[in-house]
Amino acid sequence: MQTTFSLGTIDWTIILIYFIFVLGIGWALKRYMKDSKAFLEAGRSLPAWVTGLAFISANLGALEMIGMAASGAKYGMIIIHHFLIGAIPAMIFLAIFMMPFYYGSKARSVPEYLKLRFDEKTRGFNAFAFAIMTVFSSGISMYALALLAQVVMPLQIDWNFLGFQIGEFDVYLLISAFIVLVYMVLGGLTSAIYNEVLQFFLIVIGFAPLVFVGLKEIGGWEGIQANLPADMLHSWKYTGSTDNPMGVNWFGVFFGLGFVLSFGYWCTNFLVVQRGMAAGSMSAARKTPLIGALPKMFLPLLVVVPGMIALALSNMGELEIPLKAGTSVQDFDKVIPVLLMRYMPMGVLGLGITALMASFMSGMAGNVSAFNTVFTYDIYQSYIQPGKSDTHYLKVGKWTTVVGVLVSIITAYVARSFNNVMDFLQLIFAFVNAPLFAAFLLGMFWKRTTGHAAFWGLIGGTIAAAIHHGLTLPAGAAAGVKGGYFGWVHTYGSEMAQNYWTAVYAFSAALLLTLVITLLTKKLKTDDELKGLVYSLTPRVQDDSKHWYQKPEVLAVVVGVIFIILSIIVW
Repeated sequence: MQTTFSLGTIDWTIILIYFIFVLGIGWALKRYMKDSKAFLEAGRSLPAWVTGLAFISANLGALEMIGMAASGAKYGMIIIHHFLIGAIPAMIFLAIFMMPFYYGSKARSVPEYLKLRFDEKTRGFNAFAFAIMTVFSSGISMYALALLAQVVMPLQIDWNFLGFQIGEFDVYLLISAFIVLVYMVLGGLTSAIYNEVLQFFLIVIGFAPLVFVGLKEIGGWEGIQANLPADMLHSWKYTGSTDNPMGVNWFGVFFGLGFVLSFGYWCTNFLVVQRGMAAGSMSAARKTPLIGALPKMFLPLLVVVPGMIALALSNMGELEIPLKAGTSVQDFDKVIPVLLMRYMPMGVLGLGITALMASFMSGMAGNVSAFNTVFTYDIYQSYIQPGKSDTHYLKVGKWTTVVGVLVSIITAYVARSFNNVMDFLQLIFAFVNAPLFAAFLLGMFWKRTTGHAAFWGLIGGTIAAAIHHGLTLPAGAAAGVKGGYFGWVHTYGSEMAQNYWTAVYAFSAALLLTLVITLLTKKLKTDDELKGLVYSLTPRVQDDSKHWYQKPEVLAVVVGVIFIILSIIVW
């Protein structure tokens, strides 16, 4: 079996041009980074198509490229829920109902919105939790890029530095971190967003040939059907019980993923919401998630189908999927590199590898940009050094970028213990986003909800997530980072099923606690103070679109219809 790539001059040239282009974008934008608003908020001036593509590209890092291909091989077609029920309804809800609150309130971040709606301590809790989540997410992208690089360009490094063994994985980790650090420090959020748009087109152009050639070799969809179990070929058909590759039933998918995790991620995660808040108008901000939803629904063709092709070829004896180091477990995270090695000829291979690298680096940059905004505004300016000049906060934002990258390097090593990075990422979302969604849901639609209730609801939800995760394990796992650290009361069919139910428990506990404590505590904010922050107290949005077909509501209907049709097709 071929284990390394054979890159030609043209492949190296394409990769080199990409890195020059990425750094050039940062350099070109450097002169516009004159204040903290330009660096951390992109000046709120970008058009909808740019923020829309960046919105989806910020989510298109390691999560989609390595993680979803791995999930395609591990779970089959059922993972497509993450692109349909697990994304589209929440994106429509964000565009129509929630973006007007974020954009209209003039809050600079999601934690700052929580301060306006609830109180300071709720903002503080979310700011710290989000900061931790983003550096973990950034670390996953770094891990994936280093994983790819050591397959593409093996260096046979085995150094000893102060007692630490350093291999090629470690070297590539540091190189990728350095490049992201440079263009982020130069161009801030605007640099991250324009690089995300570039990344989107590179992924489509770079991966379409891989899918086409793979399908042609295996005999199209019929070839996949002939070489995979029937329960890996449908999204809903086998969810009447837990007897399917993911080990989760329809309720876990619908409520755990489709409601809690999906709405928790797409509606409250500042990483993606920040792209909409960088738009030049309210109408553009509301269209941002809807424009992103259109390509999102078709991305499984590029990221899930390759994983299924790889497993089908493996079942036919035509492809060997590498094992996780020191184990007998297939390393599905290496599916994409293996397919690139198999199918991509010289020249096209460079394009495919560049597309992968672009996705990882944008994934890192997206999380780091969200981290530095939240840390600078919601932690440093609020608790450490309030009342300083804008120039001071601009410098802090740039230094925070450095710190965010350094901490992300550490978290990349934690990601190595999972054989599917998607599982690890969903676990983080279950801990952070699920209870946060409960606070948002009640806070935006029930004006009686109090700050004390939201704060203790968030804490209670996070503790509930820890308890559930600490008392359960996925099948075949030992107690540790994958759960069971408090004991063992239940085993789930897979890590993903465990993640869905962790989210359900976290959300339910946060919702119940917030409801009860609200009824036991006094409402401190007046209706006037809550205008623009609570649905029933906020005037309806006056859309500035020139024609009816340009309105976000019309685009939302189009997205909804396509979502329903695709859900039926892959049933």
